[in-house]
Amino acid sequence: MLENILTDQEQQLLQTLISESQNIVITCHTNADGDAIGSSLGWAEYLKEQGKEPTIIVPDQYPDYLHWLPNTEKIVRYDKHREQADLLLKIADLVFCLDFNTPSRVDEMQQSLCQSKAKRVLIDHHLGPDVPTVLSVSHPDASSTSELIFRIVWQLGAFEQMTRHFATPIYCGMMTDTGGFTYNSCDPAIYYIISQLLTKGINKDRIYRNVYHNFSEDRLRLSGFVMLERLVVDAERHASYYALRREDLRRFHFMKGDAEGLVNMPLQIKGHKLSISLREDTEKPNLVWVSLRSVDQFPCNKMAAEFFNGGGHLNASGGKLHCSVDEAVKVAQQAIQAYEELLK
Repeated sequence: MLENILTDQEQQLLQTLISESQNIVITCHTNADGDAIGSSLGWAEYLKEQGKEPTIIVPDQYPDYLHWLPNTEKIVRYDKHREQADLLLKIADLVFCLDFNTPSRVDEMQQSLCQSKAKRVLIDHHLGPDVPTVLSVSHPDASSTSELIFRIVWQLGAFEQMTRHFATPIYCGMMTDTGGFTYNSCDPAIYYIISQLLTKGINKDRIYRNVYHNFSEDRLRLSGFVMLERLVVDAERHASYYALRREDLRRFHFMKGDAEGLVNMPLQIKGHKLSISLREDTEKPNLVWVSLRSVDQFPCNKMAAEFFNGGGHLNASGGKLHCSVDEAVKVAQQAIQAYEELLK
C-alpha cells in the first residue's frame, strides 16, 4: 500500500476547499511538458468526479505530441485567449497550481494569477516553492507531479471511481518526467502505482509510442543534424553541449516539442555524465532556453541555479539566459569547467 502524503488536517482542508468552491481553475507552467499537462488533466478528472467543472489554463503552446491526450481540446491557452483566461482567473474561488514552484514560471500569466482573489493550492515536486497558498503539497523527492496527483486521489479513496481518462494522462506524466522511467524512478511505489493504472485499461505501450514515436520527418533530421554538426564533446570532463540557433530551427521547420529528448542523446556516450542543450528562442531576441541532463549523482539542479537562472531535479533541470547564443555557449563552457572535479 502507498503511504499517505497528506496529513489528516491537509486532507480535510483540501476536501473542504473543493466542496465549497464553484469556479475552479487548474494551471501549470509555461512550455508545459508531459507532467504539467498530464497532472492537470488527471486532477481535472478527479474534480469532475466530485461534481465540479474545472477549467485548465496553460500559459502558452504545448508540444504537439501531447494533443492526443483525452480532453486536451478543452484546455485554454492564455496566449491565445487572454481575455477569457483573465476572466476565469478573476472569478475563480480556487486555483490549483500544478508542477511549478514559483509564480514566474507561468510567464505572462503571472500578474493575472497573482491578482486573482482565489485561494491557491500548490501540488508540485520542485525545490523551494514560494507560491502564496492556503495549502502546499510539495514533495521534491517524488518522480513527478502526476505521481502526487495519483497519491492524493488514492488517499482520498477516489481511485476506484476513476476511469481511463484519469489513468492515461497520469501515466503519461510519470513516464515523461522520468525519461521513460530511466531516471528519478527507483522508488518501488512508482511501479505499484503503474500496476494500479494498468487496471483502468490503459495501453502503456501505445502511450509510449504516442509520445516518443510521434515526431515529424523534420524532427528526425534535426536530431541527426544536432549530433553531427552542433554537438561539442568535452571527453576529458565527460560532458557535452550543443547550441541550436534560430536559423537551424527554421531550416528544420521547428515546432514546439521538436527539441524534446535531444538533450538525453549525448548521455549514450560511454562514461558521459552531463549534457547541456542551448536553444535560441524562435521569436524573442537574446533569449536562450537551457536544458541539462546528467547521470548518477551529478547535480544538474545546482549547475542550473548557479549558471542558468534555473533549477529542477538532480538529473534533469532547466533554465534560461538573456543573451546571445554565442554568449550562452561561453556560459556553458564556464559551467563545465567550474564543475570539473565532479565530472572527471
